[in-house]
Amino acid sequence: MTRCRGDNHTMAAAARVQGGRIVTAVNAYHFTGGPCAELVLLGTAAAQGAYELDTIVAVGDRDRGVVPPCGRCRQVLLDYFPSLQVIVGAGERLRTVSITDLLPESYVWADHQLDTGEAEPLGAGRPRET
Repeated sequence: MTRCRGDNHTMAAAARVQGGRIVTAVNAYHFTGGPCAELVLLGTAAAQGAYELDTIVAVGDRDRGVVPPCGRCRQVLLDYFPSLQVIVGAGERLRTVSITDLLPESYVWADHQLDTGEAEPLGAGRPRET
């Protein structure tokens, strides 16, 4: 986060794409909420043609270290990438967990769409973890 200045970009996220490529992004803080770094990362990855993310991590500025995704990000990450792994924890206790572990008993958006014959949005066609 050394390239970002001020209070508008206080979180960074990085994700590994299947195949090893890394995509990065920062949040865009605004008093209305603004998008978290994880959500900016999803758009950045899509703009770069990276659609198969396998692992993600977010870190905070001012030496906050790894920060787990907020509830909104957990839901979006689950909907887009139901088999995504998320790095959480602090210091020597860093570990990788499934997004489904971070959002147990979750609402899966794609499971509640009517079968209209149209293309399914989000993570459609991706295998779901059981």
